[in-house]
Amino acid sequence: MDKKKVTFNDIAKYTNFSKTTISRYFNHPDSLTVENQDIIAQALIDLGYQKNKLAKVLANGKSEFIGIIIPNLYLHYYAEMLNQILSTYKTFGYKFLVFMSKGNAETEREYIQELLAYKIEGMIILSHALPSSELASYDLPTVAIEREDQYINSVNTDNYMGAVQATSLLSKNNCDILIHVNSVFPKDIPAYGRIQGFQDTCRENNIRHELILRDLGHSPQEIHMAMLEIYQYLKKKYPNEKKGLFMPTDTHANSMLNLIFREYGSLSDGYRIIGFDDSPIAAQAILPISTVGQQIDKIAYEAMELLVTRMEERKKRRPKLQTELVHKKITPILIRRETTE
Repeated sequence: MDKKKVTFNDIAKYTNFSKTTISRYFNHPDSLTVENQDIIAQALIDLGYQKNKLAKVLANGKSEFIGIIIPNLYLHYYAEMLNQILSTYKTFGYKFLVFMSKGNAETEREYIQELLAYKIEGMIILSHALPSSELASYDLPTVAIEREDQYINSVNTDNYMGAVQATSLLSKNNCDILIHVNSVFPKDIPAYGRIQGFQDTCRENNIRHELILRDLGHSPQEIHMAMLEIYQYLKKKYPNEKKGLFMPTDTHANSMLNLIFREYGSLSDGYRIIGFDDSPIAAQAILPISTVGQQIDKIAYEAMELLVTRMEERKKRRPKLQTELVHKKITPILIRRETTE
């Protein structure tokens, strides 16, 4: 048997089951008793059966592929999130098709059509380009990460708690003014919790503060220019004051830190910095950066586990309809390093 390809007919003869039963084992295993599933599984081992995955796709339309749409890879958060999602292959057995949309809605729609042509079984969406109502219309198991999620399942960091942690740490550093820098986005984006948490903490504790919301760029070069403009603004407005900077991501925190080092050769006493994400760049910066750890590995795993649960449910003969969306929040972890006292 091991010198030729093992067929369904070979397995049927070996087990005394019909070829229909063998086909059901591969396509709808829950339709068989556990005992019969075990018999067929052992026969596959005995016969040295190797799956023809292409044939399986053609037979049942299930590809074992998941589509991922990510906005960019220049922010270290997205690069590390993608790395962690891809690393779940050994655990869940699903493969991935990845597209980078750069925030363009029409491009994203084209990518989704391409993914559907490959018979993907589910999607993980990190891009903000399309509303969740449109993503839900594809009637495909979908999980969002850190984006608007009214109509689809999601896994997000508790951004509000993270902002409270960051702001509280900076307030203990005896800063004269606390400043939070972020992009402009609507309140239904999970990251808005960072803005709200910062403002609430400052107001409740009578902490002098400023909120800087502006376009922070869409490339490493644009980020650098935005950080340079903000740095020059802060130097001019608060020349002799100790400034506590709560940055939107570790990428932005590292860019700001580099500007300070270029001028002073160290982290000046006039600045304290904390980032957000705990992506590798924070620990590897010229001076390790304090940050709010999003537990990226845990978010990736939880997102995959949630998506696989929904995909596997759809494969059952009588799948249960999802009556309530799942929105998981992952607790962030404050990580103190050398950019705060």
